[in-house]
Amino acid sequence: MLYVLLGTALAAYGVVVGGLYVFQRQLLYFPDTRRPELGDLAALGVREITLGTSDGLSLLAWYLPPRYGRPVIAYFHGNGGHLGYRRERLWSFAEHGFGVLMAEYRGYAGNPGVPTETGLLADGAAALDLLAREGIPPDRLVIYGESLGSGVAVALAAQYRIGALILEAPFTSVAEVAQYHYSFIPAAALVRDRFDSLARIGDVKAPILVLHGERDAIVPVRFGRALFDAAPEPKELWLAREAGHEDLVRYGVFEAVLDFLRRRIG
Repeated sequence: MLYVLLGTALAAYGVVVGGLYVFQRQLLYFPDTRRPELGDLAALGVREITLGTSDGLSLLAWYLPPRYGRPVIAYFHGNGGHLGYRRERLWSFAEHGFGVLMAEYRGYAGNPGVPTETGLLADGAAALDLLAREGIPPDRLVIYGESLGSGVAVALAAQYRIGALILEAPFTSVAEVAQYHYSFIPAAALVRDRFDSLARIGDVKAPILVLHGERDAIVPVRFGRALFDAAPEPKELWLAREAGHEDLVRYGVFEAVLDFLRRRIG
């Protein structure tokens, strides 16, 4: 009887591990596949554009040119929804004259393709290449990564010349966060889309701002602190004591970003 119970338990464990491995991308990416409408953003000058990727995809993105010589923010959002969920952020940046390229990923917002780490990095590269064609100088380019988008942002900032890097609720790697959430299996070894920011952050040659909520239960603040500790100078850490993962705006994150950009970019 004991052997039967052990065998059943091991089989069940194997099913759980196998299921998590097979469906891991469904656990990492939560796209809203509906195409968002610009709505009142169009009155600000925001327009739909198409990003052409190196592997032949045409992706929807939103672009607002800068005013008064202000910097341009290349914004890479988190793993859920689509760029339309971040319209209030775009509006806030626009009110201060910033240009914004709200990039969108494959598989999101009606875009073709399936999200993977390789694919998202190609999508991010397409966004920065478009800004280069628009004539945006590297020292006026700010890369902003939110949650999963921080993995895209760090990888790009390690390869491109930029003016600043902003990371909201970032992590060291998806593998380490997965191990935290699934401590009962060897999750870190099973992860395919790793977004290893810890291995790349040292190659960033621009001022870095790390923003995190101290009550973040999705990406606990210790991951943001570890990434900050590994980052080269100049760098700044901003923490919100009461904030979680998705409510940093309520606790002044936008004001912290504006202050950082005024001092670091001008």
